[in-house]
Amino acid sequence: MENNPTNSNFIRNIVKKDLESGKRKEVITRFPPEPNGYLHIGHAKSIVLNFELADDFNGRTNLRFDDTNPSKEEEEFVKSIKEDVKWLGFEWENLFFASSYFEEMYDRAVLLIKKGLAYVDDLSADEIRETRGTLKEPGKESPYRNRNVEENLDLFERMRNGEFKDGEKVLRAKIDMSSPNMNMRDPVIYRIVHLSHHNTGDKWCIYPMYDFAHPLEDAIENITHSICTMEFEDHRPLYNWVVRECEMESTPQQIEFARLNMTNTVMSKRKLKQLVDAEVVDGWDDPRMPTISGLRRKGYTPAAIRNFCREIGVSKNQSVVDERMLEHFIRQDLKEDAPRTMSILKPLKVVITNYPEGQVEMLDADNNPENPELGVRKIPFSREIYIEQEDFMENPPKKYFRLFPGNEVRLKHAYFIKCNDVIKDEDGNVVELHCTYDPETKSGTGFTGRKVKGTLHWVNADTATAAEFRLYEPLILDEDTEEDKDFLDQINPDSLEVLNGFVEDNMKDAKPYDKFQFYRHGYFNVDSKYSTNDKLAFNRIVSLKSSFRLNK
Repeated sequence: MENNPTNSNFIRNIVKKDLESGKRKEVITRFPPEPNGYLHIGHAKSIVLNFELADDFNGRTNLRFDDTNPSKEEEEFVKSIKEDVKWLGFEWENLFFASSYFEEMYDRAVLLIKKGLAYVDDLSADEIRETRGTLKEPGKESPYRNRNVEENLDLFERMRNGEFKDGEKVLRAKIDMSSPNMNMRDPVIYRIVHLSHHNTGDKWCIYPMYDFAHPLEDAIENITHSICTMEFEDHRPLYNWVVRECEMESTPQQIEFARLNMTNTVMSKRKLKQLVDAEVVDGWDDPRMPTISGLRRKGYTPAAIRNFCREIGVSKNQSVVDERMLEHFIRQDLKEDAPRTMSILKPLKVVITNYPEGQVEMLDADNNPENPELGVRKIPFSREIYIEQEDFMENPPKKYFRLFPGNEVRLKHAYFIKCNDVIKDEDGNVVELHCTYDPETKSGTGFTGRKVKGTLHWVNADTATAAEFRLYEPLILDEDTEEDKDFLDQINPDSLEVLNGFVEDNMKDAKPYDKFQFYRHGYFNVDSKYSTNDKLAFNRIVSLKSSFRLNK
């Protein structure tokens, strides 16, 4: 039974047809990451697609680690991937590792040798590449292609026993060196790698190649629909060949869809690792990274990412999504849920000279006018406050409605104040303003007297909590990040600005991942890495407004 018939796409239609025709009795999908890096927003699209597709047809989804390359895989990546999938809100039916099937994969390779469909080759990687041919010219057969079955079985066993060095020999499938599909020209299916594996230790020194291992894993797990991105479309004939010639009982169906590409965003784990290794960022979870852990640390919510992945849809057509579309969904998610409060990123002290010294009054402020359930908070007000430096100009242009000498503005939730004196340091920099307030203009008292055009946010100087504000811009300047060029030259040197200011005193107990809307500045999240007991650090998730509009 289909649970969500309105969420239609071409993959769903294939699955629905397979079930209705009796071709498939159930739906089993899988999310199969390689544990060689952290997951990014592109993987989130695949996660949402696989898990929700199975859920919609009362099926199940496995989480499987394609851990066939010990030179790049680490337990750290396994742990982070599990955390990301759970954080996004999904539970896998089973947890599998490709390395658990190494013995069976070896046996299937032996079967191919016995059938005359695989051989041990002594050519080097460069020689294999040179004899592979081109799109216009067929490849050349290896001089070792016609070794007899007995010799190949002996050599393959000796490869397993560790008698040869890395690269000295490989096992290749024996298919067709003249095939128009380059992937069918006797692809390598096993190579020698004398490295310890994170899961199997030193048990193996030969490891299956991805194109051989992946279809076997799907078949072993009885996957019905093996969903992958379009770059694997040309690999599908090899996928089907492996399943068929290895005589697997289950026959998964590979279906390809367009990967996610976003403006100003790198979607290559190799390049993301480059950023980490070069210390351009402070780790895989840096808020400038498109990794799921980076988005989480920045302040994105699982719901916002899921809604984004649903909205972009599933198709075979390659396209580039505007990064502002993702920002749209976090704004939508936080608009009613994030408490509103005031912060000062670049402080300028204001002394209200006619306010009684030592007096403190508590003012009422809605935590979020759009969500009354968040209630009202009390904010202290006294003689000295901080405002933003940009909210004062000594010689303002026309239509500047903030504070300047002789002008009057409203303090949000408080009173009207008027600037009388400007205090400067020896270098002529403004360091303090002296103002007076009108006690008759208190907010919430029904004051209907004179009007002012400017309203400023502020924090009380005596009780304000010191805070660090981390403001982000795109890490990559060039929207085209997939060209074959040194993308490190595209790094934005101004991708991070760190400011030191203040927040309201009621923020001092905020915890990592608490989210707030700071008036005028945007939505912020308490950073999990740089916040300390003495000073909070806030990551700006997104600004309050954008010119981006979601087309419906």
